[in-house]
Amino acid sequence: MSASTSALPDRLERYQALQAALNLIDQGFTLMDQNLRLLAWNQSFLRLLDFPDGMAYVGAAFEDFIRHNAERGEYGPGDLPTLVASRLAAARRFEPHEFERIRPNGQVLQVRGLPVPGVGFISLYSDITAQKQTEQQILEHAAELERRVAERTSELRLSEAQMRLITDNIPALIAYVDKDKLYRYINRGYKEWFGLDPQHLDHISAREYLGHATYDAIRPNVARAFAGDPVSFEYAAHCVDERVRTVRTTLIPEKASDGSVMGCFELTFDVTELRRAEQRLAHAEKMEALGQLTGGLAHDLNNMLTVIIGNLGALHEQLGTDEHATEYVEPALAAARRGAELIQALQSFARRQPLHAEAADVERLSHTVVKLLQRSLPEGMRLHVEVQTTPPSAWVDPNQLQDALVNLLLNARDAQARRVVVRLSTEWPAPQRSEELRLAPGSYVRIDVEDNGHGMDASTRSRVFEPFFTTKRAGAGTGLGLSMVYGFVRQSGGAVEIDSTPGQGTTVSIWMPTAPGAAAPSPQPPHAAPEPLAEQTLALLVEDDPEVRKVVRRALIRLGFAVIEAENGSEALSLLTHTADISLVLSDVVMPGPVDGRVVARHALARNVPQVALMSGYAPAETGPGETGDELPMLAKPFTPRQLADFLRHIARV
Repeated sequence: MSASTSALPDRLERYQALQAALNLIDQGFTLMDQNLRLLAWNQSFLRLLDFPDGMAYVGAAFEDFIRHNAERGEYGPGDLPTLVASRLAAARRFEPHEFERIRPNGQVLQVRGLPVPGVGFISLYSDITAQKQTEQQILEHAAELERRVAERTSELRLSEAQMRLITDNIPALIAYVDKDKLYRYINRGYKEWFGLDPQHLDHISAREYLGHATYDAIRPNVARAFAGDPVSFEYAAHCVDERVRTVRTTLIPEKASDGSVMGCFELTFDVTELRRAEQRLAHAEKMEALGQLTGGLAHDLNNMLTVIIGNLGALHEQLGTDEHATEYVEPALAAARRGAELIQALQSFARRQPLHAEAADVERLSHTVVKLLQRSLPEGMRLHVEVQTTPPSAWVDPNQLQDALVNLLLNARDAQARRVVVRLSTEWPAPQRSEELRLAPGSYVRIDVEDNGHGMDASTRSRVFEPFFTTKRAGAGTGLGLSMVYGFVRQSGGAVEIDSTPGQGTTVSIWMPTAPGAAAPSPQPPHAAPEPLAEQTLALLVEDDPEVRKVVRRALIRLGFAVIEAENGSEALSLLTHTADISLVLSDVVMPGPVDGRVVARHALARNVPQVALMSGYAPAETGPGETGDELPMLAKPFTPRQLADFLRHIARV
C-alpha cells in the first residue's frame, strides 16, 4: 500500500471529526470558495436559517440559498431577481461585514462575514433573539424608569415651586441650616428683611447679616438647638429698611436615625406689634389700677377735708376778725383748700371729675391757648398751630381741654424745646388701631403737640402718666400734669399716646371724639318748686361718716333747717316712709349696705320731696343719671358752709 493511499483514511477521519465538532456548535457556519460555492457548513446553519438538509452539499451555489430566502420573503417585498442580484454583488466583494437580520418569524440573527485569504469567505450566524428581547426589556424598563424619574422630578419641581410660593408668602422667615451651619434654604422674607439672595446661599452668614453683637447674644440658643433641643428666643433684628424689629425665632433640630443632628429648621416671626400691644395693655391695666386706687384714696381724703374745712370754716366765722383767726385759722383753711385742689387733680387722673362736654371748636381753642402762653414762654421758643385738615368740633369739656393743652405746652417748655407745633387733623382709626388705643369706632379730632426738646427714654416714657411721677427738680412740679391729661382724655372717650426719643423730642397725641351733628346738652328734668329757706324747715341728712355728718348737720342748722340724720341708706328709707314734711334730702352717694344714695334720692323724689341733692367725695362724674335717668344736683366734697349755702340756694331756684 502506497503512502498516499494510507493517508487518505486519516484525512477522512479528520474531516469527519471536524464536521462532528462543527455540528455541536450553536452558531451557524459556512465556508464558501472564491466562486461562492459551498465548501463546509454545520447543522446549526441549516437549523437557524431553516434550510432543507438537501440544499447543503459540497459545491452548492450560494446563489441557491439567497434565492430560496428571497422566494419565502426573508428579504421583504420587492423584485425577486433584483433582491438576489444585489446580495450576490455584495457577497462577491468579499468584504468583512456584520449585521443583524430579523426573520419573518421574529427571530433575530447576527451575521458576521470574514474573507479567508486564498480560500474564499467564512460566515457565522448567531441567534440573538433572546438577547435582543432582554435588551429591549432593559430599554423599555430604562425608558419607563426615565419616564417615572422625569415625572417625579416634575412633581418635585412643582411641589418645590408650590412650597416656595407658600413659604415666600408667609409673613415670617423660614430657613434650613445644615449641621455645618450652612444655609440650604431661605424664603423671600430674608431678602425683604436683610437683603439676602435665596439663589446665593453660599454667601449667607448669620453673623454678618445679624451683626456680631446680636449673633453673640443668640449663639447659646443656636448651640442648644444643634445639640438636639428645640429652642425659642427673642431678640432685636436690624433690617435693611432701617427698621428694628422685635423677632421671635424657633429652631427645631432634624435628627438622623442614630440621634445625631443633621440640621435645623428655622421659623422667625415679627412680634414687634404684639409686644407693643402687650406693653400698651399692661400700661393700661396699671393705669386703671392706679386710677381705682387714686379714686378710693380721693374719696377718703375728701371726707377728711370736709370735716377739716367745715370745722375750720365754722371756727373762722365765730372768731370773726380776731387775730387768732388771721394767724391760725386762715392759713389752716388755705392749706386745706390746697389739699382739696390736689385731690381734684387726683380725681382728674382717676377720671372721676365732673365734665361738662359740649361741641368745642378745637382750632379756635388751640389758637387761644397758644396766644395766652406765647408771652410766658422763653424768648426764641417758636410756638404755632398747624392745621392739616380742618377738624370738626370735638365733644369735650373745653375748659379741661384747654388745661390739658396748657400742661402739654408747659412740659415742652420745661424740656427746653425751641420749636413746638400744635397739629390738628381729623382721623378715622382703623379697627386694629382703634383696638390698640381702646377707642370706639368712629371719627376723632387728633391733636399732636410736637416739640424738639430733650425727649424721654423708654423707662421714663412708661411712667409719665403715673400720679406724682416727675423728672423735674424738687419743688418744680407735682407730677400730676400728665396724669390729669390722661384721666381727662380717657374720661372723655378719647385716647392719649406719647412718642419720644432722647435727643429727638416728644410728640403727645390726643384723640377726642367728634361732636354729633345736632348734639346738645341734655335738658334738666323738672323739679317741684322748693319753698324758700326758712327756719324749722325739715332736712334729712344721710351720711355714713359720723364726723362728716356732724359738720354738715351743724351747717344745715345754721342755715335754718331742722335736721334728722341717717347713717345708711336703709335707715334713710325708713325715715322717708314715716316722717312727713321733709323739704330737703341731702345724701352721700356711696354708703355701706345694699341701699346707696341714688336709691334714697329716687324714693325721695317719689314722695315729692321738694329738694333732693347728692354729695360725694368721688365727685359728680360717678354720680350721673341713675336707673331712672334723673340728673340730680351734686355737691362735691370737701365744701365749706358758705359753699353749702350757695349750693342749696341754687337748687332752690331750679
